[in-house]
Parts: sequence; structure tokens; C-alpha cells
Amino acid sequence: MPDLIHSLLDQDIGHLRIIADLWGLDLDSTDSDSARDELSASLLDFNLLADHLASLPPETDSAIAALIASNGRIAWATFTRQFGDIREMGAGKRDREHPHRNPISTSEILFYRGLLARAFFDTDKGSQEFAYIPDDLLALISRRRDGQLPIPTIPPTSTKNESVGRPASPAEKGTEILADDSILDDATTLLAALRMGKPLESDSLLSALRKQASALQSLLASANLIKKNAVQAEATKNFLESPRKDALKLLYDSWLASDSFNELKLMPSIICEGEWKNSPLDTRRTILGFINAIPSNKWWSVASFVQAIKQTQPDFQRPAGDYDSWFIKRASDGQYLRGFDSWNEVDGALIRYFINILHWLGRLDLAVAEGAMEATAFRIGSKVESQKSDFRLSTFDEKGRIGVASNGKISIPRDVPRVIRYQISRFCEWDEFVGRVGSSVSETRIETKVVNYKYHITAQSLKHAKEQGLKAEQLLSLLVKHTDNKVPPPLVKALKRWEANGTEARAETQTILRVSQPEVLEEMRKSKAGKFLGEVLSPTAVVVKGGAIQKVMEAMVELGLFAEIENQGEHHVKN
Repeated sequence: MPDLIHSLLDQDIGHLRIIADLWGLDLDSTDSDSARDELSASLLDFNLLADHLASLPPETDSAIAALIASNGRIAWATFTRQFGDIREMGAGKRDREHPHRNPISTSEILFYRGLLARAFFDTDKGSQEFAYIPDDLLALISRRRDGQLPIPTIPPTSTKNESVGRPASPAEKGTEILADDSILDDATTLLAALRMGKPLESDSLLSALRKQASALQSLLASANLIKKNAVQAEATKNFLESPRKDALKLLYDSWLASDSFNELKLMPSIICEGEWKNSPLDTRRTILGFINAIPSNKWWSVASFVQAIKQTQPDFQRPAGDYDSWFIKRASDGQYLRGFDSWNEVDGALIRYFINILHWLGRLDLAVAEGAMEATAFRIGSKVESQKSDFRLSTFDEKGRIGVASNGKISIPRDVPRVIRYQISRFCEWDEFVGRVGSSVSETRIETKVVNYKYHITAQSLKHAKEQGLKAEQLLSLLVKHTDNKVPPPLVKALKRWEANGTEARAETQTILRVSQPEVLEEMRKSKAGKFLGEVLSPTAVVVKGGAIQKVMEAMVELGLFAEIENQGEHHVKN
């Protein structure tokens, strides 16, 4: 850090005279350079410094002690949060208002005495602004106060091996939600949807993924399974065919090393705007460090864990404690979340979200207190950053069988090979699912996890599959193999006929105009309403083209005819 004389380089003669006055010194020099040399020599006199420190208000003790405990410097935002800010003003306003006579904070007291300076220093996270004591002053202050320092009021930074928070109470442990590997099933569903070009809101099965779709897509991209939302065929095939434990490890390792998976910007409760950048990889490592300090196989309080980080290392993701340059707003009402007052909604929420991601990836268990909708406790089985961690999951071999009905409905349990469900789903419409209570990555809300997937075969789904280069005979082969050759004969027949002939029947919903006499219909066909009429069904009935019924009825009035709509569910019109 700079020494005293270099810390005063940017200060004008007026500021130097203020420092001299507060120290009870006469400053003979009239130019800044000479005054700086003169002042520095006086302030570095050990006895004078000792006397001056003894005369300072008691509240300065904690600030000086905190700086000494941090090797002389603390991030500016962190320091001023604890000890107050310094009012920004030019020389003219300063000389008019004399802020040193009525300081508003401990920081101002020390600043106008030359005991505190601020500057930008290079760190491993880039240039950051710090509050600091000049090096030569620091050496003297430390010597003078050795053994006499008060306990710093800024909480010390947690050490690597120090647990933050406390064990969970019996109430916090509540209902246990054990870690599992259901993320693999969600990944299979989303990969199939992306391959088919299905929108997430298209059916109930996909809507269950809606809240976590962005996070899952980002994770799949980190694992090189998708690129620009396009499924990478070979990588996906290998992923789906690999044992569940290996597939889960792939997703976890990809997340662990990813600098593109940005937890902060994936949180559903906030919206991040602007071009500012955070460092998700550094943040991930920091939070994992906190989690890995917690005793294994012990339930830990989520609330106390978050609060302890707020107290000991609130700036874990913020360079130099900056809470103003990131443009973040609350998703529910668009309110901007700025300043340290928003810590719980942004930084604290991120820690909770992070815990849920680790649960989502099979690395820790959650518990929910009675009546709560968020996780209140968590438990790890081993150090989560280690690639040799014990997943503690009851993974299973995928040897299940598919259920197929004669009406084309298909039921696929979780234990059917993921690659088979992926393939079959591309031929089908997607129906409801059967689930159980669990937790997804949608922050900490309890969600439903799918245990049985429902599909059905239609002419439209087969047509869509054909457009993707798939054949009905491929579907039949899959069904035969994974039902132990128990595909109902009518479905076998239907698939073979469709492969040979395509669609042989079509159901349509039409609006039919029925008139009382053939002459009326003939008159209608010759009028301007004629262009809205389609296939003639009988001398007194005709099909109305889609969406044109109102125009036809208006034209009938011009012909002196009134029509009424009967049995609207079947789209019948009668005059």
C-alpha cells in the first residue's frame, strides 16, 4: 500500500491544512508539495501519533482495529457499510461547509486526519477500491497499539475449515426430501422436446419443466449436449445410453467447471439487466467452500447458514462490495434491487438457490419444516466439490418395460432406458404424467417429480415424426422389444397401415348451413355470400368456410333472410 506522502498526493493545500489543524500543527509551507513533506514528517512522529490516537473519539478504535486486523486495508464498500461514508464535495464546498468540524461518520473523522485513505488496488478479481491506512502510519499504529486493540466490529472472514451457521433444529428438519437423480429424466424430456421443436407450454409434461427449463438448458449446454438449443446427436446418444450414475456425474462435473452456467442470472425471482458481468465460477467455488466446511451427514439450518455468510462474508460475489452497479430487479413487480439493503433478495436468495441446485444435482438432501414452502435444512454426505464424492443415491439399472394399450396410449416408467423413452416420445403426443412430491431447481419451492410418463400415438404425431426422418416401423420395433412382444394387434395393424398408406381417415370440425328450401341455397350461392360457402352436402345443406359464418349471416340479411345458430357446439346454422 502507498505510504503517507503518496496517499496525500491528490490532496490540495486546503485539505492538508485541515489535517494539520486537527493535529494541532502549524503548517508553514504555502505550496502543496512542500506542505505534504512537512505534514508527513510530523504525522510520522511516534510520540505525536500516540498522543493523537489517544485523543480520538472511542468509535474510531474499532475502525482502526478492523483495518489492522485486515493488514491495513478493507474493501471500501465493506468498510463504509460498517463505519459510514465520506461526503463527496469539491474544495470550494469543503472550505465553505467545513465537514471536518462536524463529521457524519467514523470514516470522515479518520479521513480528515490523514489516518484513512482510499484507492484502487489490483486483486485477483481485478481492480477494486479499498479503504486503507498508509503503510508507514500502519507500522507505527500497530506498534503503538500492539496488545491493546479492541475486538474488531467487522466480522472476520470465515476460514476454510470453519463451519458457518448452526445445526438444524428438530422443527427445521421437518419432512426430508432425499437427493435423487431425477434430473436425468428431466434432461431426457427436455432433449426430446428440443429435438422435436416442442414449446414448453405445449402440454402438461413439459409445463412441469417450465420453471427449471432455463437452468436445465444452460446445464445441458455446459455438458455439450446442446449448442444454440440444437441437440448434439452423438453426445446425446452417449449421455442417454450411459449408466445413470455416470450420466449424473457428467452433469455435475460440467456444472462444476462451467463459467457459462450463471446461477445469479438464472434465478426466477430476479431479472438481470445491462452489460455488467459477475463471476459465477468464483462465486460457485466460494459457496462450495462454505458448504464443505459443514460436518458431513449432519442436518444444517438454511436460514442460519445464509445469515452467517451475510455476517462474515457478505461480499462473496461482489467485487469490492459493490451493490449499485449491477442492474437487478424483482421479477414480481419490476422493482430495482440496489444497495446492501437488497442483500437478502439477491445474494441471500442466491445461496438458497445454490443449495437447491446441489440437491437437483444429487449432492445434498433437503428438509422442509411443517407449513413451509421452502427448504429449511440441508445435509451433505461428503465433500461436494470432489469428483470422487459418494453420491449416496439409490440409482438403478434401467431395465423397465413399457405399457402399451390398443388405443395407442403408452406408459413409460422411470426405469425404462432413457434412450428408449427419448426415441419413443418423438413419435407421440405427450400426455399427463404421474408424479410424487419432491424439489426442483425453481429456487427452493417444492415441486413435483415425474415417475411415470404418458404418451399416445396419433396420425399427427406420426406425420411429425416422418418430417424428422423417422418411420412408423421404427416405433413398432421399439415397442415390440421393450414390451416383450406384447404390442396389441390392432395397434400393430394401425402402424403398418399408416406406414403403407399414410392417413386414411380425417376428422373435421365444420360449420354447416342448412336452409329450408333448395331455392334459398341456390340464391345464397349466387350472392356475394357464395365465396364463403364450400362443399355442398345436400340440396339444403352446405359447408361454411372457416371463420366466415358471421359474413354469411350478414349477407343473408341483405337477401331478406334471418338465420339462427343452433347447437353451437356442433356448428349448425339454420334459416
